Amino acid sequence: MKSYNVVAAIIIEKDKILVSQRGYGEFKDKWEFPGGKIEENETEEEALIREIKEELRGDIEVKSHLCYVSYDYPSFHLDMHCYICGLLSELHPDEAIEKANIFVTEEELDNIDFLPADIEVVNKLKDYLSSKGEVK
Repeated sequence: MKSYNVVAAIIIEKDKILVSQRGYGEFKDKWEFPGGKIEENETEEEALIREIKEELRGDIEVKSHLCYVSYDYPSFHLDMHCYICGLLSELHPDEAIEKANIFVTEEELDNIDFLPADIEVVNKLKDYLSSKGEVK
């Protein structure tokens, strides 16, 4: 089984959280947190900064590690490292990357059709937010 080592950015801005909808492939129309594969000789934080710059044409600050998720999809295994991030610049998503990107409230997370691995992240994020008293 193929295995992927990826990072995901939990970008919180003005009490809202950024989520991305896949516009292609096996998981088309499902939602996830933006990010991507970690390249060789790259730290998780470097991968996150690069991926957000490539996909969303913006700069982020990696603030803290939120969680690690290990998930077996039918055709591959996913190791996902998730980080709380803040924006350092406006986002200007690359339209060639077929994704929708929206900011949602914490309550709206429950109404989004997330990929299975990202559902675990949502649950960890809610725990984090309630302990920090952030985003409602």
